[in-house]
Amino acid sequence: MKTNTHIALRDWAVTLDELGKGTQIMLLRKGGIHEETRHFEVTSDNFFLFPAYEHQKAELLKEEYQGNIAKSIETWSPEDEQVIVKYYAELYEDIELLDEEKLKALYPHHIWTNEFAAERLKWKKKLPLHVLLLRVYQLEQPAEIPMLSEYGGCKSWLSLPEIVQGKEAHPVLSDEAFAQKVADIKQSLQAG
Repeated sequence: MKTNTHIALRDWAVTLDELGKGTQIMLLRKGGIHEETRHFEVTSDNFFLFPAYEHQKAELLKEEYQGNIAKSIETWSPEDEQVIVKYYAELYEDIELLDEEKLKALYPHHIWTNEFAAERLKWKKKLPLHVLLLRVYQLEQPAEIPMLSEYGGCKSWLSLPEIVQGKEAHPVLSDEAFAQKVADIKQSLQAG
């Protein structure tokens, strides 16, 4: 497939690495502190996954994933003038949660601690937590783009240069494996 947008969703590099491995297919979003609307909204059904390094904390990940933060920053520096974008995603479904029990039911399907997931849910309590189910694709050639000041900060959505459009990408999971992960998540939510 070919990428067809210049929109990107910003998230922890360690999380994007796990999406890229097919370990998980979800992101949990409430919105960045600097969102224009003050809450998270889906602005595109397909987007690049833009790595953020600044706020990653090992103690917010399940123990078996904590060492992956060090791997995610091995080649990164705050002074980098370029950023490497490796993944593209299509939004399969945006599930809105207000129920902590349903969120706990998702525990086997992601890398974060229950405490971190619950904190995301409780922040801005009246607004739902968005559980984004994503079909993730790896770019055949990673996109190296200039690191602009507007790509920093606590914003969810970014507009990348047009050079990212038309990149070849392939799914990180087979159709069958992806469908199974979706089915497992849905089953957990029904049980939760």
